[in-house]
Amino acid sequence: MGKKVLLAAPRGYCAGVDRAVITVEKALDLYGAPVYVRKEIVHNKHVVQTLEARGAIFVSETDEVPEGALVIFSAHGVSPAVHKAAADRNLKTIDATCPLVTKVHHEVKRFASEDYDILLVGHHGHEEVEGTAGEAPDNVFVIDTADEIDGIHLREGKKLIWLSQTTLSVDETIKTVRELKKKFPQLVDPPSDDICYATQNRQTAIKEIAPRADLVIVVGSVNSSNSVRLVEVSLEYGAKAAYLVDYAAEVKEEWLVGVETVGVSSGASVPEILVKDVLTWLAERGYSDVETVTATEEHLLFSIPPELRKDLKAAGKS
Repeated sequence: MGKKVLLAAPRGYCAGVDRAVITVEKALDLYGAPVYVRKEIVHNKHVVQTLEARGAIFVSETDEVPEGALVIFSAHGVSPAVHKAAADRNLKTIDATCPLVTKVHHEVKRFASEDYDILLVGHHGHEEVEGTAGEAPDNVFVIDTADEIDGIHLREGKKLIWLSQTTLSVDETIKTVRELKKKFPQLVDPPSDDICYATQNRQTAIKEIAPRADLVIVVGSVNSSNSVRLVEVSLEYGAKAAYLVDYAAEVKEEWLVGVETVGVSSGASVPEILVKDVLTWLAERGYSDVETVTATEEHLLFSIPPELRKDLKAAGKS
């Protein structure tokens, strides 16, 4: 067959990531450096370093931002407590939370107001989960894996619904919910799927590639949940090996020993230039035949946050 690359489509930036990165770029253009950002705007090392070089300052909490300064909230969302902390310091805020994450926040508020207990399937400590759970901390119980189910103790007589982090493995979430329903038969499904379209589409593409691949290379950072899931899905669906890299320079020559077909994809917070670098690296080693495997096409776009849009318009830069 010869050496070949199977290139996943879609891959890379989703609409929420694109919106968040553009928000920081336009804020730097409009207000000038520095612009403070709470947490990494998206989970990608290259994106963060590039924005830092332009004057973005990434902080862990709002108390690191000078009184009265501008702070941008990351695409992963924040809790009401974070909004209050920013207001207490008189900070000007721009909320770059992905609209699909905001949707889950609204669901938590709605079901908590209707006195539901909420099982939030997601990773402990992930910024999105912390922000979502913070909308109703007395009602939300985070469940990471099916192994934790036996340790869940809910309030007596409460209605029960499950929601999820937007960047999970679709298959693993279904398995966890199936186990949850065995213990809690009254568990209600959410009105719509919380796992975002981009996460699902990238997993669908890699499922088509994995059975044909001796090796899968996923471009993405280790703290990117959806990128890590792509590696896991690759192995689960038949890839002989799968690795996560930030840059082409991290790909190891020994991974190619005995390899005819390489699958390539990237997480939803990865700029396309990093994928092109990997393809160039592979081509230099004989893997120049590239077949694009298309699961679906994406056309969704999100407008930038209204508070930034308003300032741009006032400055005649909209």
